[in-house]
Amino acid sequence: MLPERFLERLARIVPSDRFDAVVATFGPPRRIGFRLNPLRTVPGETLAALRAAGLDPQPVDWYAEAFTLDASERAALMATDAYATGAVYLQNLSSMVPPLALAAETDDQVLDLAAAPGSKTTQLAALLGSDADIAAVEVVRDRFFRLRANLDAAGASFVKTFLQDGTKVPRYRPEHFDRVLLDAPCSTEGRFRADEPETFAYWSERKIREMQRRQIALLAAAVDSLAVGGTLVYATCSFAPEENEMVLDRTLTRFGDALHLEPLPLDVPAAQPPLGGWNDEPFAHDLSHARRLLPDGTYEAFFVARLHKTESTVDDTPRRPGRTSRTRRR
Repeated sequence: MLPERFLERLARIVPSDRFDAVVATFGPPRRIGFRLNPLRTVPGETLAALRAAGLDPQPVDWYAEAFTLDASERAALMATDAYATGAVYLQNLSSMVPPLALAAETDDQVLDLAAAPGSKTTQLAALLGSDADIAAVEVVRDRFFRLRANLDAAGASFVKTFLQDGTKVPRYRPEHFDRVLLDAPCSTEGRFRADEPETFAYWSERKIREMQRRQIALLAAAVDSLAVGGTLVYATCSFAPEENEMVLDRTLTRFGDALHLEPLPLDVPAAQPPLGGWNDEPFAHDLSHARRLLPDGTYEAFFVARLHKTESTVDDTPRRPGRTSRTRRR
């Protein structure tokens, strides 16, 4: 049984006409989402092999490499050679949105600031190819090595990995990256399962506040690591406004005219506008370009926001050689 307080909060977050449907998604297994990985083999050949194995992948209209399967087909998918060789990567559709929203180009310098276990890092690598300049940062040691293993399995060992606290990145690479992705550590409310108490055993409003402090610090570091003219995507898999709209609102206040919220460059069926306030307090900024993804049996809960940097946010103190700020081309 999900925590009563969580359900009380959820009733204030999701539209009233969607509440029962959202709660229902915490029960039965969701449809399986997966990507075809071009770093391992030709996607068309992989798809043909999956169908020859008796699977029935259903395409996703907003992402050519993405497909879904019925939950009952999970074991069969994982038994295929395509899965064993890394030609298929299991990933919920909602988790695929932030890398697409980043819209990185092949010659961009890209930072994944809280990268483990690597779903979005491997997706960025697949989107940009083996010549891409991608740096992936993770502070937790065992998660870092899981990230490395997943990158190797996906044929993305060209990604540069760093076992480091993400809040320290601007010390070494101030305003260096053209694109920054921050899928922030969060309370993982979107992954709660009513029949798996361990998924919400440590949930509390205190935990949400702890996550919020970490998210604010990481997002500030992401902004300071981003080149002027660059693009940043902030995401969580939480419903909590404290971790989503409030973090975004405070960051926009902190950086003023240097940072602007942009529309996401893709339409996702599960997306809806963000909240306008929380606990009877309106947010200081117009956050309408951000999006909440509501779970529906296929999609997990996610929050995604895309930001554009127009002015420098760091001081003019000398930087180490090779670490100068760059102005992003338009």
